[in-house]
Amino acid sequence: MLKVIAFDCDGVMFDTREANRAYYNQLLAHFKRPPMDAVQMEYVHINTVEKSVACLFEPDMVAEVNAHRRKMGYLRFIEYMQIEPDLKLLLQGLRKSYRTAVATNRTDTMDRVLEAFDLTDQFDLVVTALDVPHPKPAPDCLTKVAHTFQAAPAEVMYIGDSVLDQQAAQAAGTQFVAFDNPALTADQHITSLKELFYLLD
Repeated sequence: MLKVIAFDCDGVMFDTREANRAYYNQLLAHFKRPPMDAVQMEYVHINTVEKSVACLFEPDMVAEVNAHRRKMGYLRFIEYMQIEPDLKLLLQGLRKSYRTAVATNRTDTMDRVLEAFDLTDQFDLVVTALDVPHPKPAPDCLTKVAHTFQAAPAEVMYIGDSVLDQQAAQAAGTQFVAFDNPALTADQHITSLKELFYLLD
């Protein structure tokens, strides 16, 4: 009996690769560092901003970089994000039968993103890395989703695209649907969000 459908943000609800690239390269440029290489790009795409900054800069620079990024803000980078074309229609259909949630490693940018794309009212719950003791791959965000809706872990379906999403779902005991990443171990694989309609039917 499925009660809750939860989504990762980056790579599932939105194609945010170019937004993340622009954001972190702007940080690096400010501190006169070269742009990210491919390995760094993959890391920052799925990890929290705190872990990403720690990956890109020396430990003695982290506090200064974090202070600058808070001043820099994220709004200017939202224009680089591309919403998945089926997301809004999918959410309208899902909310007739299920509770909907976001479980993301984003921190203080998630509210702004939802507002920018007119999605604020489409989710019953939004859980970011700021709302739980440990970000993904820890299960905390999905455990919070299940607890909030008084659902058993198996009554929660999580749609994610990274190994961190897979590990969080496995640790939490939720169903896991891999989005556009055949390398992941999942209960189901999809390449577009509209495929969820067929899975749920």
